[in-house]
Amino acid sequence: MTAEVNALVCKSLTEDLSGLSFEKIKIKDLTSNDLLIKVKAASVNFPDLLMSKGLYQHKPTLPFVLGMEGSGVVKGLGKDVKNFQEGDEVVFGSWGNGTFAEEIIMPQELVRKKPTPFSFSEAAAFQTAYLTAYVSLIRRGQLQKGENLLVHGSTGGVGMAAVQLGNFLGANVIATGTSENKLEQTLEWGASHKILTYKEGKTQFRQEVKALTDGLGADVIYDPVGGDVFDESIRCINWGGRILIVGFASGRIPTAPINMPLIKGFSIIGVRAGEYGRRDPIKGEENSQEIFRLAEGGHLRPYICKEFSLKDAKESLKYLSARKLLGKIVVVMD
Repeated sequence: MTAEVNALVCKSLTEDLSGLSFEKIKIKDLTSNDLLIKVKAASVNFPDLLMSKGLYQHKPTLPFVLGMEGSGVVKGLGKDVKNFQEGDEVVFGSWGNGTFAEEIIMPQELVRKKPTPFSFSEAAAFQTAYLTAYVSLIRRGQLQKGENLLVHGSTGGVGMAAVQLGNFLGANVIATGTSENKLEQTLEWGASHKILTYKEGKTQFRQEVKALTDGLGADVIYDPVGGDVFDESIRCINWGGRILIVGFASGRIPTAPINMPLIKGFSIIGVRAGEYGRRDPIKGEENSQEIFRLAEGGHLRPYICKEFSLKDAKESLKYLSARKLLGKIVVVMD
């Protein structure tokens, strides 16, 4: 018999989240390659918010359950499943299969053992942010020890991951954001310096970046913000620098005067961590293995600022939309 579980379902695409409802859904039957997982926690990501409005590049068919990644305990196994057993603590990623639910069916290829040092909430908040940072800084940005790394949106999830990974790689990490209080936390994550980007009614940080880099500018700029932040970034980048385009949290997709990369010799590089792994599965697997290795070694660890219950999962998206988060927020099922 098909099981019914509680979940947060997107039934229509709306600007105000009114298309979301907490209700019972039927989960698909367990097949030979699947695991049945009791979900313990699910991470809240900016794409969840965008998907609820139909603004993300991945557009699941309505209705769908929100949630891109989660953690939990294996409750059932298909006959062909290897390397897992009932009771295992695991993490998993899901597109359009929804982690904001009490239980979920996942193919074994998308499931990994939970990092030992992590709580379920930390484990749920780990994969997307840190995989994005790894592909950005190492695969695409080729960040080197001793280089100056400017991390925009550093107090959010993907920014937090970039600060921690950049510090581990030996970069001089400069964290930026719009809240002085939140920026204090980035120093705990490994940033050497912090800069408030919005001052006196406008976005301005180029002079501070140059002052911190002996007038050279940043070698690598990690930008999940876009808009005015990108415009200012191309004016404080070093010769041969790399601007990594991770997203547009500001809401405005910027354009670059093409003479600037010519004159300053810098590169503008797009980053799509998931697509990187889909197009090159071997390197994609290497990426995942490496961030899990660093997690087990205690080098990377998500900071969780707030937890919401499943029945209040819609409120977690409102919290995210209001830009209140520091690090990550999660939905917990118990």
